[in-house]
Amino acid sequence: MADARDDVPGATARTGGEPQGFWEEVRDAVTTRAALVMLGVLLLQLGFALSYMGAFHAPEPHKVPITLVARPAVERDLVARLDALPGDPLQVTAVADRAQARARLLDRRTDAALVVDPAVRTDTLLVASAGGPSATTAAAEILQEVARAENRTIVVRDLRPPAAGDSRGLSSFYLVLSWTIGGYLAASALNMAAGSKKPTLRRTLVRLTAMLPYGFVSGIGGAIIVGPVLDCLPGAFWELVGIGTLVVFASGAVGVALQSVAGTVGLGLTILIFTILGNPSSGGVYPSSLLPPFWSAIGQALPPGAGTTVVRNTVYFDGNATTGALWILGAWALGGVAVAILAAALRGSRAARTAAPAGGPTAPAV
Repeated sequence: MADARDDVPGATARTGGEPQGFWEEVRDAVTTRAALVMLGVLLLQLGFALSYMGAFHAPEPHKVPITLVARPAVERDLVARLDALPGDPLQVTAVADRAQARARLLDRRTDAALVVDPAVRTDTLLVASAGGPSATTAAAEILQEVARAENRTIVVRDLRPPAAGDSRGLSSFYLVLSWTIGGYLAASALNMAAGSKKPTLRRTLVRLTAMLPYGFVSGIGGAIIVGPVLDCLPGAFWELVGIGTLVVFASGAVGVALQSVAGTVGLGLTILIFTILGNPSSGGVYPSSLLPPFWSAIGQALPPGAGTTVVRNTVYFDGNATTGALWILGAWALGGVAVAILAAALRGSRAARTAAPAGGPTAPAV
């Protein structure tokens, strides 16, 4: 005969023990491991807020590189006065003529070039706002204030404005942002597909190899979006494909390496390097001359900053001043490969030594 309690709605089935209480349910649902993961996410969240707002909350120009063209009679005095402005907002370099100033501007050795003619009361400021409108605007505002104090005016001539679809000059930054995030998320997907296990040497080599075609397809996709689709960064299609492949592979290789060394924590470290520290310091929104010292110092040493510089200078400035940034990207890519392979090889060697005694001769049975 069936137990009458079976027909009572809401009755709790028992399997040999009392139902769990509330705190027991909490302990089962939020394990120590889960709590530690949540703590790590909280730290990344707070780090994100601190890094972005720390970098962007109060941009101030500091040693913005400026080129000056003036007659020898006024050059020395004007350089001294501009260099002595409160807060050191400008760093002035004098050249002989307008042609040299133009060359420095398009070679990305200066953010603006002031051409002064004492015979008239109007000076010319040459800029290339495609290299970063924030730096151009800051330099123009400072120099116009100086000119007004001397009853002079400044006419701004933009020698290299951004493309029509890149009106704020941020497309290079967002393109590289998508590539770096895609790279380390792809590496994370490979890790999670294997159950987050520490990979063997063979598996590590497979993961690193997989990042190459992924990076190439990512490069093509990004170049199509900013070129034919949106017309943000027209031209240099195959150059962008190559840059994208390198950026994605570098990001993915670092992701593979850090997750090989530290497992799930490695993903957090990758996010810290590329997103929390790398993006606000990259120069995409504000150049290094407008960022606080910490972000200014690290920006071009990290892949987002190097990648943004390479994309921007390739599209707008014929590839000038990209060599150093390409070396940075290559170093991160090779470093990621080396660390990933070394970590897997050492782990395999330790596993082999641990298993060796178990495989030796066994004692005869009694």
